[in-house]
Amino acid sequence: MMRNFSYLRATSTAEAAQAAQQAGAMLLAGGTTLLDLAKCGVGEPDTVIDITHLSGMSGITVNADGATIGALARMSEVADHRDVRAAFPAVSESLSLAASAQLRNMATIGGNLLQRTRCSYFRDPGAFPACNKRHPGSGCSAIGGVTRNHAVLGASEACIASYPGDLAIALVAFDAVVETDSRKVAVDDFFLLPGDTPDKETVLQRGEIVTAVTIPASAAARNSTYLKIRDRQSYEFAAASAAVGLELEADGRTVRDIRVAIGGVATKPWRARNVEQALIGKALTLEAVEKASRLAMEGAVDHGGNRYKIELAPRVIARAIFKVGGLA
Repeated sequence: MMRNFSYLRATSTAEAAQAAQQAGAMLLAGGTTLLDLAKCGVGEPDTVIDITHLSGMSGITVNADGATIGALARMSEVADHRDVRAAFPAVSESLSLAASAQLRNMATIGGNLLQRTRCSYFRDPGAFPACNKRHPGSGCSAIGGVTRNHAVLGASEACIASYPGDLAIALVAFDAVVETDSRKVAVDDFFLLPGDTPDKETVLQRGEIVTAVTIPASAAARNSTYLKIRDRQSYEFAAASAAVGLELEADGRTVRDIRVAIGGVATKPWRARNVEQALIGKALTLEAVEKASRLAMEGAVDHGGNRYKIELAPRVIARAIFKVGGLA
């Protein structure tokens, strides 16, 4: 059934933010997420606010301090940007491994960060009316269901849906910051654990608009990679993924700095700080890496079908570390 909605082509960020404060308003940038949610009956906007032509939100700047990427920059533009590839290879790779070429040419950085879970129970309101993300307090149909693609970290009794994105995993690893029209928030703090309120996925308030992402430069970011394991080679979400950056001491063996974040296994982009702490100051050996990588699954809880992720994720982390450390 066709759903009627009003359309507003915003002429400024301020106009878009004011209009977005209305209940039932949704922003249109690349449109890939909005169309997807509308087709499956989850997104039902009363007003669509077009921000595609707002000025000053699509630039890509990389210098000695780091990178600033506009929220309206296209995924493909950022992935292919020469300076991004050189200074933040994990960021470039995370974008190149996401979606299809056609979607990457349309989808924006801001929209990619804000994409919704691919939980099949969330995306089929007709068959599964109980979903705390869609209707708080209604229950979680996934618990007790088919859970192969669901989270083993950060889940709660109210929700076990995994965060599906790739870019945010790399951004969390390298301490990126999300800029909105009113404030700056560390990416790691931008995404929320489900707890008792899985309908609240980020700290964004109604009417607040993401305008840019900044990433500080670091030696670890320059020597980084994004490894994504999935059921098929392309056009698939991660079963487990890892963004890893590494800086060694002058001896070429001792870890000075290491960054590790994982995707596909948690309810939000997951920084594996316990893995980092176990390796900083230590010699980079196969045994040390394999032992430390297993720490990433501390506190993991499976629901049957997703149990394999507890074994898979540490192996993905170790492989990524081996690659950037020259041990592969």
